[in-house]
Amino acid sequence: MLANEATPAFARHETFHPRFGWLRKAVAESSRASDVFTDAEATVKLGVGKNMVTAIRYWGLAFKVLEQSANPARPRVPRIIPSSFGNDLLGDEGWDPYLEDPGSLWLLHWNLLSPICQAPAWWVAFNDFTAVQFTESQLTLHVMELSAAAGWPQVVEASVKKDVDCLLRTYTVRRHGRQGLDDLLDCPFRELGLMEAAAGDEARHWRFVVGEKPGLPDAIVAYAALDFSARSNRSGRSISIARLAHDPGSPGSAFRLTETALFDALSRAAEDAESLTVSEPGGLRQLLFDDDPRLLAADILHHYYSRWDVAKVRSA
Repeated sequence: MLANEATPAFARHETFHPRFGWLRKAVAESSRASDVFTDAEATVKLGVGKNMVTAIRYWGLAFKVLEQSANPARPRVPRIIPSSFGNDLLGDEGWDPYLEDPGSLWLLHWNLLSPICQAPAWWVAFNDFTAVQFTESQLTLHVMELSAAAGWPQVVEASVKKDVDCLLRTYTVRRHGRQGLDDLLDCPFRELGLMEAAAGDEARHWRFVVGEKPGLPDAIVAYAALDFSARSNRSGRSISIARLAHDPGSPGSAFRLTETALFDALSRAAEDAESLTVSEPGGLRQLLFDDDPRLLAADILHHYYSRWDVAKVRSA
């Protein structure tokens, strides 16, 4: 499964977790110059150190707001340009260029994990790691085992450890070791509440937070459900809530939702979308849709952001 869903890319973030403003900066600067990340003046244009330039490029590609394009002038150095998704969300005229809407971080988290995932440790943690409470070494070992099973050669344990450490700093505030101010305050994805330090004396243990997520919009759950359905159930017009809750790559796995929490969120979303129905015939909970799920997913996303934009204008 891992080999189909992710690429063997480890420790390419230069130990930097994604920071506030980085993804917007990646889209804005690459739209001005596709060679910005290899430009001799990259540190000046991006306003960060050399290692951070590499990290911004990596995270832009990993969250799929950037993409590589052929470069006829330098075939071995691809151009880096904003993806359609990157322009839609973070472009100058995008839905939410400064990530003001809480749904945008959930959408980016979903995009990070979606195939082809360029952060395999993240994919494993959310989709193929059953422990609720765990240590860094346990997650590292599991990533190593799955990488071997995927047939990926020469995966270095030290690189996987760096990824696990970075993953924890992405979603939690660490309770041990030296931490600078940036480590404590500067990662937007901690707002999702997906992980936390374990309570009590387990100072080096972590846990996933499973269940309803108050800041997760129902429309983003519906989008993820349809996106997953399009990839895993191509010819059908329905999918079971159980699959949406438990399958690797599903919204239940990515958002750490129980089957009941997922059912409730999709039921509320269906009340606002004529194309969706949540049914329970004979106790089998299902999501039904009347068109190509990929098209419906795009419609739901556009509708969500158009309503949010109107609400923002009215509040101003």
